[in-house]
Amino acid sequence: MNKTLMFVGLCALLCYTSCESHKEKEEEETKFLVTSPLRMDTTVTKDYVCQIRSVQHIELRALEKGYLQKIYVDEGQRVKKGQLMFQIMPKLYEAELQKAQAEASFVEIEYQNTKRLAESNVVAPNELALAKAKYDKAMAEVSLAEVHLGFTQIRAPFDGLMDRFHVRQGSLVDEGDLLTNLSDNSKMWVYFNVPEAEYLEYESSVKSEDKMEVGLLMANNRLFNHRGVVETIEADFNNETGNIAFRATFPNPNGLLRHGETGNIQVTVDLKGALLIPQKSTFEILDKRYVYVIDEENKIRSRAITISAEMPHIYAVQSGLEVNDKILLEGLRLVRENQEISFELKDPAEVLSHLTLYAE
Repeated sequence: MNKTLMFVGLCALLCYTSCESHKEKEEEETKFLVTSPLRMDTTVTKDYVCQIRSVQHIELRALEKGYLQKIYVDEGQRVKKGQLMFQIMPKLYEAELQKAQAEASFVEIEYQNTKRLAESNVVAPNELALAKAKYDKAMAEVSLAEVHLGFTQIRAPFDGLMDRFHVRQGSLVDEGDLLTNLSDNSKMWVYFNVPEAEYLEYESSVKSEDKMEVGLLMANNRLFNHRGVVETIEADFNNETGNIAFRATFPNPNGLLRHGETGNIQVTVDLKGALLIPQKSTFEILDKRYVYVIDEENKIRSRAITISAEMPHIYAVQSGLEVNDKILLEGLRLVRENQEISFELKDPAEVLSHLTLYAE
């Protein structure tokens, strides 16, 4: 009998100990980490999708009709200003020039004879004026023929990079036909669209003599090794998007950037007295961002917030929170509205400096 009582008591003790241990473990598991927003000065990098353009990008077109007799360059080749690129068969235009020169020589002889007769008062001054007009017209015809002959040679108007050919040697080209494109890539113009509010901030903060420096993140997610300068802003806003186009100029000494590329302009903006919270302490419902705030009764309350800027693992809050608010840092999926919780309050500076520690 005594052995039976001892055995029952031992079982009861073990059961009680196990229950107490389970209860303590459960209480420990339901303790959440909580922190507060941190107000401090910081900087944020804003990205804008951009389009990269050459400072000069032109179409080279045939100025005269004829057969493309010779191509002196190749696709993708760098050319110098004045370099001969295309030759349209010049025979017809050479013949026209010779004809114009012959006619000019004949008219010149007539003019000189008339001039001598006029000096001797043999012919009236009007006849001399008429001969002079014929001579001027003939010389104009020579100049015109020389221009047409010159148009059979297409030369590079500036140093640049050749694009692909739209015609081949031997092709019959008409006046105005596109031959190729030529790009001056020594400097690049990079266009990006800025919302109206950010444009106003820029205009109010940047002095007229200062120019905003920007970076360029290329399509391979590498930063271009030269900084650009915003030199101009378009005159009008796009009424459909509410944006206005900025143009930054980048040096391109190695020719890495080419016309038509895309990327992202990176602008560094100073934030004074920004209210910072971890990104992982927020959640999204129907395009609105929320946090869980712990009230004076240690109960969970959801609250909508407005984000002014985004950084790695961090949001800058524009409205919806105060510096003394307590927000849930982890376990957002484990709680519900109005639930009372036990928590451990973490210093916000420590939390922000070790965000990866708390990443789920």
